[in-house]
Amino acid sequence: MILADNWEDYEILECGDGMKKERWGDVILVRPDPQVIWPLSSRDWGEYDAFYHRSIKGGGQWEYRRKIPDSWTIQYGDATLKIRPTDFKHTGLFPEQAVNWDWVSGAIRKAKKPPKILNLFGYTGGATIAAAMAGAEVCHVDAAKGMVAWCRENAALSGLQDAPIRYIVDDCVKFVEREIRRGNQYDGIIMDPPSYGRGKKGEIWQFERDLWGFLKSCRKLLSKTPLFILVNAYTTGISPTIVGNLLSDALVESKGSITSGEIGIPISSSGHALPCGLYARWRNT
Repeated sequence: MILADNWEDYEILECGDGMKKERWGDVILVRPDPQVIWPLSSRDWGEYDAFYHRSIKGGGQWEYRRKIPDSWTIQYGDATLKIRPTDFKHTGLFPEQAVNWDWVSGAIRKAKKPPKILNLFGYTGGATIAAAMAGAEVCHVDAAKGMVAWCRENAALSGLQDAPIRYIVDDCVKFVEREIRRGNQYDGIIMDPPSYGRGKKGEIWQFERDLWGFLKSCRKLLSKTPLFILVNAYTTGISPTIVGNLLSDALVESKGSITSGEIGIPISSSGHALPCGLYARWRNT
């Protein structure tokens, strides 16, 4: 497991009973997490600002102990990122991904020239910000218009409003197919495909069924001197080794090395680590 342990503005304070208590800057949130199957060590959650209660009908709602801003920002290195609690418990940022941002930044800074990076299923753009700050030209793609707008906002907050970032609202599978036909190529590809997705015209994405074909398509977008491919996933029941094997087979004719494993975040109260998904990386060597 690799740990996102370079945060100053984010911290998991405690976990138990299916919940985690987190510090986002100076705001304390308690949210559900399916990985937390152990009991809470103390009697209650102590001091917090907002607690997310699940509904038996699906979704849930926040209970606020004190008034907090609708949104605020936190820092990771030189990046400034907006946090906003949503109706579906999310905050617009997956802090465990910082360990991938660092890896991407390092690979880009070692490149001989500014590379072109494609970020697929890019969400609110943490990886896009990291890549652009490291000197890359980035194409950020997500099917949700609101997430792409949030990425643009994060870029502006981080001083990247004039950086070479393309913001694309599109189905990622269709976008890749069009880029292949256009003959466009990229030096690095980042992707965070969902477990399940449905397009505007009824298109269905299923991780287990569709990842293999998608990886083979993305392979066609790599330049003659590519840097990397990074796959991040949260699909339950899928091993990092499986995704690493798929990536290896899709790149069977390419040199380089592949690593895979879990991503986690330290838990301050216990010293343990909370698993937060998986990664598979190919790096040209």
